[in-house]
Amino acid sequence: MFIVATALLSVLAVAQKAPPHPVETPSLSLNFGVYQSEKATQMYRSFTPILDSLTASMEATLHRPVDIKLVIFKDYLDGITSLADGGVDFVRFGPASYVTAKVKQSGVQLIAMETEGGDKRFKGVVIVRKDSPIQTLQDLRGKKFAFGDPNSTIGRYLVQAELVNAGIYKSDLADSKYLGRHDIVVSAVEIGDFDAGSVMKSAFDKANAKGTLRVLATFDNVTKPWVARKGLDKATIEAIQSGLYSIQDPAILKELKISGFVPTSEDEYKLVRDGMQLAERFELPRSGQ
Repeated sequence: MFIVATALLSVLAVAQKAPPHPVETPSLSLNFGVYQSEKATQMYRSFTPILDSLTASMEATLHRPVDIKLVIFKDYLDGITSLADGGVDFVRFGPASYVTAKVKQSGVQLIAMETEGGDKRFKGVVIVRKDSPIQTLQDLRGKKFAFGDPNSTIGRYLVQAELVNAGIYKSDLADSKYLGRHDIVVSAVEIGDFDAGSVMKSAFDKANAKGTLRVLATFDNVTKPWVARKGLDKATIEAIQSGLYSIQDPAILKELKISGFVPTSEDEYKLVRDGMQLAERFELPRSGQ
């Protein structure tokens, strides 16, 4: 009996000294959204390197597994609605989409903004065929114009503000349509379906390898913000910020055609808010100007 009792005490002593089994930290699952600006396969190729880098950085900061799922919205409005309703945790948006989402849901939060060549501004362009007789924005009167998405900063709002400043309104055009993606707008102008269109300068540069197009006018835009949904916790937002700020590998950044990330604020997007207000005049009848 004594021997048995001694053995039992020894087992208990060993059990008390044994380290507890480690408790597995639950994974942090996040949905990251972008709207489709190119074919879906190209979107995945472009964003996978930066999301892999961000995941590794966040895991080191938060000391837990992180899983970021890429969600591609079918259009700008789908993305705006998803962010405002909390369907995704954070997004990469155009400035006008951010301004619109902020109106729909004041609780959405800026995370960071991209830079291009170290700058917070980049160019939008109005393009025409190289052999087009159109030489100024005023020459667009009576012509056909291709816009991008109805919620696009460059594809709609800022170019319509430029047209208003040049004295051109919707009623002055022979026709105008929203075609969606920038690459579709470029193609529509190149084949002659439209006399002019508005796209990002980078989209024009990529598509104009044959030299069949030229730039009619340029205008400033603010670089893209990354935005968090309402209620995303502070620790997660700070981990995303730290991860983005630390990305300096050109091979990763070149996929998005950017040079890095920096802090941002509401003031950065005043140019866009002002342009959106001016663009509201574009569709008014000339008699109402």
